[in-house]
Amino acid sequence: MKKAVFIRNASQLVTLRGTSNAPRVKGEMSELGIIENGSLWIEDGIIQAVGTDQELMARVNGRLTEADMVDASGKLVTPGLVDPHTHLVFAGSRENEFNMRLQGSTYMEIMNKGGGIHATTRATKAASHEELFQQSYTRLNQFLLHGVTTLEAKSGYGLEWETERKQLEVAKQLNEQHPIDIVSTFMGAHAIPKEYKDRPDDFVQLLIKQMIPKAAEWGLAEFNDVFCEKGVFTPEQAKIILEAGKYFGLMPKIHADEIEPYKGAELAAEIGAISADHLLKASEIGMKAMAEKGVVGVLLPGTAYFLMAESANARKMIDLGVPVALSTDCNPGSSPTISLPFIMNLGCLKMGMTPAEVITAATINAAHAINRSKDIGSLEVGKKGDVTIFNCENYMKLQYSYGVNHTDTVIKNGRVVVKDGHLAGPFSRP
Repeated sequence: MKKAVFIRNASQLVTLRGTSNAPRVKGEMSELGIIENGSLWIEDGIIQAVGTDQELMARVNGRLTEADMVDASGKLVTPGLVDPHTHLVFAGSRENEFNMRLQGSTYMEIMNKGGGIHATTRATKAASHEELFQQSYTRLNQFLLHGVTTLEAKSGYGLEWETERKQLEVAKQLNEQHPIDIVSTFMGAHAIPKEYKDRPDDFVQLLIKQMIPKAAEWGLAEFNDVFCEKGVFTPEQAKIILEAGKYFGLMPKIHADEIEPYKGAELAAEIGAISADHLLKASEIGMKAMAEKGVVGVLLPGTAYFLMAESANARKMIDLGVPVALSTDCNPGSSPTISLPFIMNLGCLKMGMTPAEVITAATINAAHAINRSKDIGSLEVGKKGDVTIFNCENYMKLQYSYGVNHTDTVIKNGRVVVKDGHLAGPFSRP
């Protein structure tokens, strides 16, 4: 029988309790449900009790020998971090483009010269399944060491079915063999292939008649995403692609208003997307529409930071009632990072969010952005035993001391997978 885990004496236990039905908005994003000197009992991978150490000791005193004890004295305990937007499975590297940008080239200029997404597509097509698996597994270990217990992974570096399928099959295998839970998104609409440059509508037809139906039929994805941007997919094309995904049971997501205002936020609200991501150039009309429909705004400050662009206006979105989440956007071109804690730092330093808001954005709101809020994102009885423990006395210090990996311990499904800042492997699902 699997041993229970008893986390004791946390300086602060951030529960975010009572947040599973809808993502948090406005002032709710600052309500962390903190328990001082808090403790947590996990059994069979599920949280069974949450409260002060005194309360839990009174409840489980006769069962202490059944549990692995985790001393959280002087530490911050939060729900396991959730990353709701990554391009986890890819091959190759694009540091040469970093140098080009430092010399003045823009993201779209690089892509139009055959770099950008097209460069990663070539490398990913050339890589074997095993090569993609090993590279992505290594990245997942780094995510885990930075406190992430669940993440979303997109395809999109194939732009034709065989490579898209390879990416999605690698993500499925990773979900089976690594402690981190992987939620898959089909993103064949990541760019327009060069051979379709002068006939993009033909590629849209290929997506909706062949690729999207296969991704759904083969059970390889839960979401369908599209890069709605000038020079990529128009709002009209994006709507066709997202509607097709809905028809085949794939929930819509959208890369929206990243480089230019393009009414992506408005489309997200109209289509009923679960999230609209990026939003650097989203209009106020679009933000208000998202707020009205409850579309989660997944913000990616690491991308703006790396591209040396102005960040999304998180403060305005929150004040308008948009439920905001945060993500790394881990990818080889515009955000080559796996550190969600650093992204949380940037949320404060570059987007005007408060330390409390970024905790919410990287846990329960991020869980809502990938349709997992009933199972993860808060520390409540009945939810998965996914917990991150930081070497900080309080949640304020987690953001104050920026650019530092404070992760001490990670517990996934009631199992310690990171201890004292090191992997506690080998990893395979029980």
